[in-house]
Amino acid sequence: MKNKKGFILTTTVLFLFFLLFASHPALAAKKTVAKQPPAAEVKQRNDAQDEAADEPSGAHKTSDQKTISKNPYLGAILINAANGKVLFEDSPEAKGHPASIIKLMNLLIVLEHVKNGSITLQDKITITAEAAKIGGSQVYLKENEEFTVDELLYALMVQSANDAAVALAIHVGGTKDAFVELMNAKAQQLGMTNTKFHSVHGLPPGKDQLPDVSTPRDIARLCQELLKWNDVLRYSSVKERPFRADAAEPFIMRNHNHLLGNVEGCDGFKTGYYREAGFSIAATASKRGVRAIAVVFGSENRHVRDAKAKELLARGLAELVKNAPPVAARPPADAAAAQPVGIQKAVAENTVADKDSVQISMRTLKIIGISAAAFIVLIVAIFIFKGGKKKNFLND
Repeated sequence: MKNKKGFILTTTVLFLFFLLFASHPALAAKKTVAKQPPAAEVKQRNDAQDEAADEPSGAHKTSDQKTISKNPYLGAILINAANGKVLFEDSPEAKGHPASIIKLMNLLIVLEHVKNGSITLQDKITITAEAAKIGGSQVYLKENEEFTVDELLYALMVQSANDAAVALAIHVGGTKDAFVELMNAKAQQLGMTNTKFHSVHGLPPGKDQLPDVSTPRDIARLCQELLKWNDVLRYSSVKERPFRADAAEPFIMRNHNHLLGNVEGCDGFKTGYYREAGFSIAATASKRGVRAIAVVFGSENRHVRDAKAKELLARGLAELVKNAPPVAARPPADAAAAQPVGIQKAVAENTVADKDSVQISMRTLKIIGISAAAFIVLIVAIFIFKGGKKKNFLND
């Protein structure tokens, strides 16, 4: 009997320790600690955080271009994404150099060619020597490597890869110059009357070259057009993503848009920078079924640019939410299912509980359940022990 009681108590204690280990967040976290990245990857991450990586170290720095950036910015605009109504503007027609923001036009043209069937997202692009040798921010494409259009679009939007921009431009247009013509034709079609593209990547111009020129208002028009395409936010909302994912040490791409994950509702678009142009950003954010677009052009400081963009988006969303028409009571499940997708989304977003509401997470429920089970097992063990002791007493 004593051996039986000892076995029961030992098993119970071990079981209780197991339950405590499984339910304790700090202990459980030890089971999923990620392996530290190699030193080369850590260096790459630090480099990617510096937007100066958009600017090459030599080849494109031979022009006599003057610095035009200002404090807090050269110009800015805030619009309602749904109808283009201007919610705020400050020198929206100021001409500046969008730098890598022009890659948003690349994205639009590539997606249009996918839609018309001339290319697909799974087409394999063979990297040319011309694309492989480009400088600045890149994913270090090598001549004769092959990547899909989809992979290169992620590189274009997440890493702001100049080599990916050239590879895509050559694949779609045949040559860089032909693709630039497509860019300018599309700009005119969209009413971007103060925009003129001279490159496919937005790098500072070399000797005898002209810089890309645009305005906050024109870039806002481009962004409004981009939102008609579902894939745009799929690419531009990504904070980080591996490139050459099957390699022993994949290249980890890091997005230069620091508003992602730091500004509520921000889910897309692009930054741009080189020394003479200053820091620029085109960003979008949504809340409760409304969406705003903010463009800040030519700031002398990245942090000032980001702060102004954050301020504009918050201001725009607050105004749009305040003036949004009231949402009708939530319909029954079968009626809601018959609603268009956009209406379903608006209803769902407006019925979400306030963020300050008390929420019980799945982890909390799991801990409560495990603790209850442990308590029951302990009570059963005590009763067994007491029962065995009483029986022994009677036998004595």
